[in-house]
Amino acid sequence: MKVLALILAALAGTATAADCGPDKLNTSRTLTLKREGAAYGANQHAALPLAKGEVVLTFDDGPSLENTPAVLKALSDQCAKATFFMIGQNIVQQTELARRVVREGHSAGIHSDTHPHLASMTAEQQLEDLKRSRAAYKTAFGVETPAYRFPFLEETPALLDALKQANITVASIDLGIGDWVPEDTTAILAQRLTESLDKAGSGIILMHDANGPTAKALPTLLQVLKDKGYKVVHLEWQ
Repeated sequence: MKVLALILAALAGTATAADCGPDKLNTSRTLTLKREGAAYGANQHAALPLAKGEVVLTFDDGPSLENTPAVLKALSDQCAKATFFMIGQNIVQQTELARRVVREGHSAGIHSDTHPHLASMTAEQQLEDLKRSRAAYKTAFGVETPAYRFPFLEETPALLDALKQANITVASIDLGIGDWVPEDTTAILAQRLTESLDKAGSGIILMHDANGPTAKALPTLLQVLKDKGYKVVHLEWQ
């Protein structure tokens, strides 16, 4: 049975507990948030209750059939858990991959339905986009989404009010690596991460699992966190 469990874990791309020793980055603790209309991320709101040296790994724009599996493997190899903010249409198109993300122990929220510039839309159009993304999430996972990240971090009054009324957490960020440029190299992304960590000291890190260079660089980025002594905190909601 133990051999079978190891084989199944390998096929699923997940590390077993025995693999998660001190040589791995690991997940130091889980921070469980209430399902309420709170807003976090010092870029725009209050900071999460994190100690210095603690970071939350988050990924936007997936699931991506081309890149998300590589991101999941890199996380599994380092026994690190993350939160994925998924685009509604991508959930519909890649439902099984979206479910795999959660099945492997990560948490998930939504990142709009089509990744529009919401401020350029009417309030009614914004609410319709939110409705579609929430429906895609519920169809895939069987529950309401606990969290939402605005596309481009461009918050709007109409959606802030709607999210608060629906008890959906608004998740902003504390630091990022500017990984939306297709030409970015692993060395460039690692340098940006190092600089952002040195400046912020802790917080929610924004990355993009739909971005090829990020997927390629993630093993190096996770190693940067480990080498600098950072601890990964996983977000969940109750």
